[in-house]
This record gives sequence, C-alpha cells and structure tokens, in this order.
Amino acid sequence: GTGACLIGETVRQQFFGAGDPEGEIIRVNRTSCKIIGLLEPKGYTGFGQDQDNVVLMPLHAYQRRIAGNRDIDNIYIAADDRTPTSELQPRVEDILRDMRRITPDRDPDFAIRDMTQIADAMTSATTTMTGMLGAVAGVSLLVGGIGIMNIMLVSVTERTREIGIRLAIGAHEKHILIQFLVEATVLSLLGGIIGILIGLSLAGMASMALTIPFAPSPAVILLAVGFSALIGMVFGFFPALRGARLDPIDALRHE
Repeated sequence: GTGACLIGETVRQQFFGAGDPEGEIIRVNRTSCKIIGLLEPKGYTGFGQDQDNVVLMPLHAYQRRIAGNRDIDNIYIAADDRTPTSELQPRVEDILRDMRRITPDRDPDFAIRDMTQIADAMTSATTTMTGMLGAVAGVSLLVGGIGIMNIMLVSVTERTREIGIRLAIGAHEKHILIQFLVEATVLSLLGGIIGILIGLSLAGMASMALTIPFAPSPAVILLAVGFSALIGMVFGFFPALRGARLDPIDALRHE
C-alpha cells in the first residue's frame, strides 16, 4: 500500500513548483507515499545544510520499506521552555543506558550533543574568524591609506606651480586644502567601490559553487563605502595641508 509523508519547501519546489502538493503521490527509493502536508520553511543551518530538502514519514514505514533494518543513527530531542538542556541531558543518558543495558561503571557506546554547546562553539569560532578578518582588513586599510598619502604628496609636489598661481590670484588656504582632500576622498572612494564590486562578484560565484544562499547586507556595503571615504580624508589631510601652506612666491618660482 501507499504510505504517508510530509515534504519540505525545497522538495515541493523541485517536484511541484508553486503548486499544492497535498494528496499527490511521490516515490521515495523503492516505495511510494502520499503527501499529507507541507512543512514550514526553515531555511539553511549554520553549516550550510538546507533544512527544507526533506521528506518525513513514519519510522516503522521507513525501517521496513527503505532501510531494511531497525537501526537508529540519530535521535533529536526538544526540551520544553521550562526545562534547561543541561538538566535534560543526564536524564536522557540514564534512559539510554537502561535501554542499552550499560552499567554505570562502563563508558556509554553513544554520544549526546547539546545544541547550545555546539552553538556556543560556532559563535566562538565565528568571533575568532571575524577578529582575524578584521585585523587583515585593518592592515589592508593602513597600507591603502599610506599609498593614497604617498600619491597625494607626489601630486602636491608636481602641482606646486599650479597651487602658487591659485594662491597668487586670491585662493585661500582652505580652498587648496578642500581641493586636495576631495581628490584623496574620491580616489579612495573609487577604490572602495571597485573593491566592493569585486568582493560581491567573488561571493556570488562562491555561493553558486557551494550552493549556499547569497545574501549581501546593504548596511555592510554602505559601511565599507563610508570607511573607504574616511580613509581618503584621514590620509589625504596631511598632503592637502602641505599644499595649502605653500608660500605663493616659492610655489610660483618652482620648476
């Protein structure tokens, strides 16, 4: 006879598109089952696994028709809101020891993993990775900033005569300062935008290759653009100030 099963959103999209799958019959391995419901979409796990690419059916039907044995590899246990997992874990271990006839003096032949511990470990690893990437980004910004400062110092030196003419015909120090600050900011901003476009392209290709969702954050992109402009302003200030403080007579005499 035909068994019953529940399917995830990914399975529905693959087999039925946007249609209603309820009442349809699908084949799982060598057995057929009738779809009696659709599971709520859950998205991806932190490890990049699609939680919606799933078909659920009664345990006995699976063991009899598909697995061919009564082995159970994993059991997922959900605690209610009032019971902490730290309290639940020893109780589960006691039950499993009784069922598997393992005396207290022997090591268990099973492992119990608390999801909160796994989540804490993942958070710790993510924090470490974020710190390392932040340090690399900081060094990159420093090197880029020094590069901009050098280019702007060369630009000020090469345009000494131009600065002298501008000062001689009535330009104030602040006008020269603003001119070179704007140039440095635009230079770093363009570099930042090109970097973001390359980064998004590489992330897009990686997400396609690894079949993980591509979800760029507009806030992070804006922050990166703002940082690149800020680097231009900070590192462009000294060359701009040097240009603004040039003596017009010395500047005009410069060849």
